[in-house]
Amino acid sequence: MAAEHPEASKQLSVIAENVGSHLPEVGRDIGEFVIAEIPELRGDATVIKILQASVAENVATLLHIFENDIPLDKIEGPAAALEYARRLAQRGIPLNAMVRAYRIGHWRFLQWCLDELNRQGADEDVSTATNRRMLEVSFGYIDRVTEHVIVVYRQERDHWLLSQTAARAARVRDILTEKDIDLNWAEPALGYRLRQNHLGLVAWLPTLTGGGEGLARLHRITDEIAQKLGCPARPLFVPRDAILSWAWVPLGSHSAVSWKQVSNVVEHSDPSLHVCAGGVGYGIEGFRSTHQQALRTQELAEAASPAPQFTNFSHVAPIALMATNIDDMRAWVWGVLGPLAVDDENSARLRETAQIFLDTGCSYTATGSAQILHKNTVQYRIRKAEEIMGHPVQKGHTDLEVALRAVQYLGSTLLRTSPE
Repeated sequence: MAAEHPEASKQLSVIAENVGSHLPEVGRDIGEFVIAEIPELRGDATVIKILQASVAENVATLLHIFENDIPLDKIEGPAAALEYARRLAQRGIPLNAMVRAYRIGHWRFLQWCLDELNRQGADEDVSTATNRRMLEVSFGYIDRVTEHVIVVYRQERDHWLLSQTAARAARVRDILTEKDIDLNWAEPALGYRLRQNHLGLVAWLPTLTGGGEGLARLHRITDEIAQKLGCPARPLFVPRDAILSWAWVPLGSHSAVSWKQVSNVVEHSDPSLHVCAGGVGYGIEGFRSTHQQALRTQELAEAASPAPQFTNFSHVAPIALMATNIDDMRAWVWGVLGPLAVDDENSARLRETAQIFLDTGCSYTATGSAQILHKNTVQYRIRKAEEIMGHPVQKGHTDLEVALRAVQYLGSTLLRTSPE
């Protein structure tokens, strides 16, 4: 990169002084330009007023940096900019709208500065160097401030969700625990229709992440699932703490759910995020039952090693209902599988083949097709599994089917490190 021209900082200082002499007009122009370009920022007089204050402070701060050659590491986000981020978070205005406002506002600000640079009539070398300096400093400033206001937005969004939903969470607890509920009272209080089909969700993060953004991420994945399922209304989202949420997804009259679609949404999101779903239930009893199933499934998922990203109750119902005591379940699995309940690659291959063999009605051909194995290899593995366990792999062996399914889901949580 070429060395900075010695006159660049001086020329930029002159530009800042001249643009600053029109500060009210510049701030108003940038604010109006941003609002015209971003529809989500319109319609709320208070938000627009704070936007104008934020723009004015950002412009004044950046011009001050230009004029006095202030290092960017000495700069904090203007107070109005931070307050604007909080207001947008409280009103549920998307974060990307705020970030886009900074990009668009930056571009409009540069137009004012470039016009002033042209009016100065400096020689080409000085003009080019000043332009480069202007871009370097302004982009650095916008990058720094944007990072700061994003953190403030996310923290405020989580705080707002918690405070706004405290009363709603109390009503939800009443509905989950009390038998006699007046639906004509409960539905308006929740802002959610109970006389429909529901899908209960529990979503969580393993640990509190930096930036205080946990609840926003949980809220986002809940909305994405509802959108993918084509829900007729917004989900009922109830934070439990900073990294755990309960939710009910409204399905209206529909009772069928594509688990593949839900799984895809979760698995293409943040890999640290986990979601469990109950079965579909109708009315207030369904509201309760789908939630209880999601909680049972969560208990199972947290016991698994490694924990899956997404689990639905229907896939693990027998295991979830059995797994109230993991130690007892582990002992039972060992009793059914014997030495096949060892955490090594060979045992894992044999267990997988035995499970598919049972799932396909004990068909060697279908098992071979599913695993891309020769029929003789399948026969060998089944015989080997039977020798290790000391009993046959055959139709109707419900204990074996459940034990294999439990190990498939809970993994090393249920396995031994050695045969004895």
